[in-house]
Amino acid sequence: MNTFKKKSLYAALAGVSALGVTGAAQAVSVNPDGLGQALIYPYYTVRDKVEGAPYASLLSVVNSTASAKAVKVRFLEGKNSREVLDFNLYLSKKDVWVAAIIPTASGAGIYTPDNSCTSPTVSASSETPTEFVNFAYTDASADGADPSLDRTREGYVEIIEMGDIISASLAIDVTHVNGVPVDCSAVPVTLAAAAGQFGPGSGGLFGSMTLINVLAGEAYGVDATALEGFSTTAIWAEPGSVDPTLSFVNPKTSIVTSGFQTYVTDWTTSGKAVDPVSAVFMHNNVFNEFNVETGTKSGTDWIVTMPTKRFYVVRGTGDNLDKLFQRNFDGNNGSCDNVGVTIYDREERQRAGELNFSPPRPIQAATLCWEANVITVNGTSVFNSTNERNIPTDFANGWIELNFPLIGTAGSPTAKHVLYGGGSTVFNAATGGTGFVGSTTFNGLPVIGFAAITYNNGEIPGAEGLIQSNYGVDQLHKATRSIVGGTAPASN
Repeated sequence: MNTFKKKSLYAALAGVSALGVTGAAQAVSVNPDGLGQALIYPYYTVRDKVEGAPYASLLSVVNSTASAKAVKVRFLEGKNSREVLDFNLYLSKKDVWVAAIIPTASGAGIYTPDNSCTSPTVSASSETPTEFVNFAYTDASADGADPSLDRTREGYVEIIEMGDIISASLAIDVTHVNGVPVDCSAVPVTLAAAAGQFGPGSGGLFGSMTLINVLAGEAYGVDATALEGFSTTAIWAEPGSVDPTLSFVNPKTSIVTSGFQTYVTDWTTSGKAVDPVSAVFMHNNVFNEFNVETGTKSGTDWIVTMPTKRFYVVRGTGDNLDKLFQRNFDGNNGSCDNVGVTIYDREERQRAGELNFSPPRPIQAATLCWEANVITVNGTSVFNSTNERNIPTDFANGWIELNFPLIGTAGSPTAKHVLYGGGSTVFNAATGGTGFVGSTTFNGLPVIGFAAITYNNGEIPGAEGLIQSNYGVDQLHKATRSIVGGTAPASN
């Protein structure tokens, strides 16, 4: 972590302790150095770039610590964050686990050449992968959107640390000897069997996802976003359980730096258990570059993932009565939030943009409607997503500003694209001062993601004749925050 962040964090926590706010010992934050207790991988896909040329998504997670760990690995489809697979994974100290998400005849599946213990066991064969399922959106909780397994072909991934292994015997059982764990059958499968075997997680996880299309000659490698300070307690759950989720953050306290100000905010009375995690992802503007030059056959897709949206949005038509997000999840229309788009070329010229559909949806404003959104520029469709929005432009290259405007009246409990927190200790790194405000307003939406840009120089001479020269570049989004201390509405 850089020096500025460290000083801000330590000074803010000291201020919290002095002022008596809960959560002084630990609070959730995004670790800019990529290490944490929870990891969010913003996108996976196995869709065809063109017919017969599918992507595979290669996942890795690394335990950088000297403690063996239990983690929950969860795959969520991209439309409504419905779970399509999860399992428990056991990492020995300094361990790495890898897996490949690949297309199946009707959807997607996963296999791993890795020997680390999983419960249940994940397939080791690409011929018979462990297949993703659609039970979470076809049973009694069906959301009205596409019920097919095709929906599992793109989404995002969560890995949440459930605890360090404090049982000496279990730590030995999951530790590799000559590349193989001693005894994977020893891992617990019930809460009773797990009693006393796990302590609070110590973090230190990092990972990445590589989206690779061998036949198209493209690959994009993106680091997972890491949450540190996620939980002060062990949160182990048995295989087959949908727990733990991001709502298990404990204590209900967040740390967010905006400019010179660092806010340590109490969320114990905010109403949603996941609010501290939403707060650390809140941004009012997102920026990144694009390139759609015809000479290099370039294309650009942006991934804009909202990893906590599912906790706020319910199925139905019309406006969302809960906070933060604008509309309910209306089947194949999704849950749409109005956004602003401004497009700049490299010479500072600008134009307001539109996110268009073909055919258009009934909602005509520029909107994002899914939980893992793909925004393509000029229909270049790098990932050929079904969760896609298009930004048309006659600029060949430049950058785009995506903003999340306030919907409703400022200060109103019914306003959207705003999250009202409790009291905050605020540390000013410029002055060294620390103060307390009675409430805190976070403006925008909780988002993460990246841009994927392709280049194709056609066939060029090589030692063995003509060779194809394709390239893929990925760039993490840049963003701003808008956080204001003041009086919160009566309810939110």
